Amino acid sequence: MSATQWLERHQIPIYLGGLAAGAVVGLALPASAPIWERSIYPVLGTLLYATFLRVPFTRLTRAFRDGRFLAAALLLNFAVVPLIVAALTAVVALPRAVLLGVLLVLLTPCIDYVIVFTGLAGGDSHRLLAASPLLMLAQMAALPPLLWLFLGPGLADIVAVGPFLEAFGILIVAPLGLAWATEALAARHRTGQVLSSAVGAAMVPLMAATLLVVVAGQVPAISHRLGRVVAVVPLYVAFLVIMAGVGYGVARGFRLDPGRSRALIFSGATRNSLVVLPLALALPAGYAITPVIVVTQTLVELLGMIGYVHTIPRLVRSRPQS
Repeated sequence: MSATQWLERHQIPIYLGGLAAGAVVGLALPASAPIWERSIYPVLGTLLYATFLRVPFTRLTRAFRDGRFLAAALLLNFAVVPLIVAALTAVVALPRAVLLGVLLVLLTPCIDYVIVFTGLAGGDSHRLLAASPLLMLAQMAALPPLLWLFLGPGLADIVAVGPFLEAFGILIVAPLGLAWATEALAARHRTGQVLSSAVGAAMVPLMAATLLVVVAGQVPAISHRLGRVVAVVPLYVAFLVIMAGVGYGVARGFRLDPGRSRALIFSGATRNSLVVLPLALALPAGYAITPVIVVTQTLVELLGMIGYVHTIPRLVRSRPQS
């Protein structure tokens, strides 16, 4: 087993270790928070570069070859999920800063480690990998109108355009452009292939480091409001439970085979927390809790993936049972 394979197989405890270390450091050394905050952009930017590099944008047309799976993934993530999120957030009264964090993370489908978890559960990870570029582009287009539908015109008062555009440019556009350039280089030269492999091998440590610096930098600012953070955990758990059944139902409706069905279920359940995190970090000071709400979803989801990897293969069996 290669080092990369070992890291991917043990990524959940590694990520949880990063979260725990960040919480310990943030609570024990609150004065160090500014140092960790200054580290967020470099570490997160590098992680997002690695994330985007795993998404085959230069092979975008492959996603159109399986129209049935693609239609099911788009319907599930951008029509069904918003309805479920609307129902869940209607049941629980949430402060606006907390609600915004919940919406940011639950309305955007994952395009990175979902591939690994899908493979561990025997799902068609290659099909999901091919669809990832379209899912990424679709969520970038769909998120603003969805947030407007949930929050109304007051959204403009929350999101300051300058910091928002700065975060979007530095942490999304720049890593995305660099990833595209690296993919193009890898298609022509061995140097690009070596670089892609090296960055891919660093994916798990980079994510653990990101979770550490984000939590260490943000926890001191919201330590007196941890009750609000804990309050969203049942909501995130409920989302995971509901999406297993809903994803299964949509897969059956589209008559997908077991491999694609499992991939669809994972696509609907896993969320894009680290890609929307820069948007949460760009919010005004009164929304300091929002990034932590986003990261909390990552913690719940990682624990949930342990259950998914063992449960989804039983829910969607490889062979019909007599």
